[in-house]
Amino acid sequence: MAKYTVKFAPAGVTVEADPAEYPYGREGRPGSILDIALSHGVQIEHACGGAGACGTCHVIVTAGGENLSEATEDELDLVEQAPGYTADSRLACTAVVAGDVTVRIPG
Repeated sequence: MAKYTVKFAPAGVTVEADPAEYPYGREGRPGSILDIALSHGVQIEHACGGAGACGTCHVIVTAGGENLSEATEDELDLVEQAPGYTADSRLACTAVVAGDVTVRIPG
């Protein structure tokens, strides 16, 4: 599998993600935005431990949304309740990266 970049704003961190190394950590789905962020020192709130049950890991995808796994109805229900929700919002713990992506962490 090819490597790709995940950019995190406003942290100003760009990560080269390698799917062959998934999972990086223990929180969120393997290869999720949360998995990649936490394993590279980018902090994202995740009160439920990355189980997709709380919505606190809300991020806004500013580029590359087509390179993420499809959102489930459960994810959409949670993310729609997040402060600052936009049409490009996703839960970092469930959105698995499959190509170059840029996200903004609200805060």
